[in-house]
Amino acid sequence: MKIICIGRNYAKHIEELENERPAEPVIFLKPDSAILLKKHPFVIPYFSDEVHYEVEILVKICKLGKHIDKKFAPKYYEEIGLGIDFTARDLQSKLKEKGLPWEKSKAFDGSAVIGEFYPKKNYDLENLNFQLYKNKVLVQDGNSKSMLWKIDEIIAYVSQFFTLKIGDIIFTGTPAGVGPVSPKDVLIGKLEDKEMFKINIK
Repeated sequence: MKIICIGRNYAKHIEELENERPAEPVIFLKPDSAILLKKHPFVIPYFSDEVHYEVEILVKICKLGKHIDKKFAPKYYEEIGLGIDFTARDLQSKLKEKGLPWEKSKAFDGSAVIGEFYPKKNYDLENLNFQLYKNKVLVQDGNSKSMLWKIDEIIAYVSQFFTLKIGDIIFTGTPAGVGPVSPKDVLIGKLEDKEMFKINIK
């Protein structure tokens, strides 16, 4: 399986990081080794002094597909979830300044938190509320209606470049409010008030 991530998909997040608004989805990948194992803490890597949380709605692909038309995209996923794209922001900034790929800052071991998945039929995908709490304080509060590219558009776009396979997971972008983590922090992600994951930081 592969992890496909969409960057800069919420306007306010683009503004907070002072990035340029893209004309099309920004795509990057994480290897399966980036998945944080269940019930394991997230350990801040030695090579970064500024790791940020980025909570995101996740989509799990359930059908093999390539060059998928947007109108058929709903057939390619049955479940949605919530996760975190941990980012070594200081390292990412250095790489961006040099025009280099982001992988070292985005795809390192443990950088992908994948919470529980639930049937998409239980939710209004056009109006999904989700939050991230750090030490019981709300730090990110998003809604899928604020996405620049909706889930079906993302699937159609990504499938033009990568064959989507059963079990692949798409991270659909993060809203504003990203920030650093420190040892002993506790992060809790909620989707429509349902707890989807709880992560301890070390």
